[in-house]
Amino acid sequence: MLYNLHMLMMYVKKHLDSVMTIYASSQTSGGGRCHCTQLRKASRRISQLYDETLAPSGLKTTQRAILAEIARSQPMTMGALAQAMVMDAGGLAHTLKPLHRDGLVEIGVDPDDRRSRRITITVSGRAKLTASDALWDAAQHGFEEVFGAQPSAALRAALEVLAASDFVDRFEQSLAQNGVGRS
Repeated sequence: MLYNLHMLMMYVKKHLDSVMTIYASSQTSGGGRCHCTQLRKASRRISQLYDETLAPSGLKTTQRAILAEIARSQPMTMGALAQAMVMDAGGLAHTLKPLHRDGLVEIGVDPDDRRSRRITITVSGRAKLTASDALWDAAQHGFEEVFGAQPSAALRAALEVLAASDFVDRFEQSLAQNGVGRS
């Protein structure tokens, strides 16, 4: 993880001008100082754009991401999928319901641990995922065309660092060092 962070910092230093241009334009838009609020706003905006692009496929961005994760890693337990998607179990269960109802995933008992549920993608689910590929590619291309290929790569690297469990550990250590702890 430290290697990824080091590579990100090297990339940002190399492309500091374009990063500063993006930063300067964000300061004129009333961005505020809260990292969490800005990340949530950006996430909602980009999700809306991707959802609109994916609409002809009948999938939402989160549903497509879940199908793609299951297809890459199946079979998966609910816990492993929730961890991979950085979702709580309740949110994941809610998002899986229409996928299960529509026959895109199967949810069964995990033979290795009967207390757990195992999720697999169906043939229909794999076909739906494949059918959505061109729309997802269009959304990716649109994002990179507007935001820029290099800033997009830097953003993905930064977001990967933020989504990693190592970041959570370091964040909690920082809070503890400042006398703030989780209750």
